[in-house]
Amino acid sequence: MTTSPNLARHLRLRGTDAERRLWLHLRDRQLAGYKFRRQRQVGRYVVDFICMEHRLIVEVDGGQHDWNAEADRLRAEALVASGYRVIRFWNNDVLGNTEGVLQQIRQALVGEK
Repeated sequence: MTTSPNLARHLRLRGTDAERRLWLHLRDRQLAGYKFRRQRQVGRYVVDFICMEHRLIVEVDGGQHDWNAEADRLRAEALVASGYRVIRFWNNDVLGNTEGVLQQIRQALVGEK
């Protein structure tokens, strides 16, 4: 997906319920002091959440990603090739097990050292 200058802003304003819930826990360094940004452009892609310091991208996927799995795989490969790590969660996991998702994000941040 090629991005326009306003796409990231548009996506921030129209986030899913799962993205909004996760952002409540990631913003303002609430997750163990790690700084996350929301809906940021990385190369030609806009990612859901990113911790720049640790080059970790967190993606939250809904049902539309079922039929777009190949595009998601290629996108993740391009981001990894650019030096980022990518972890993905389904919307229902974020909404139904927020603490478990946050624990996995913490582990990804700590485990990268």
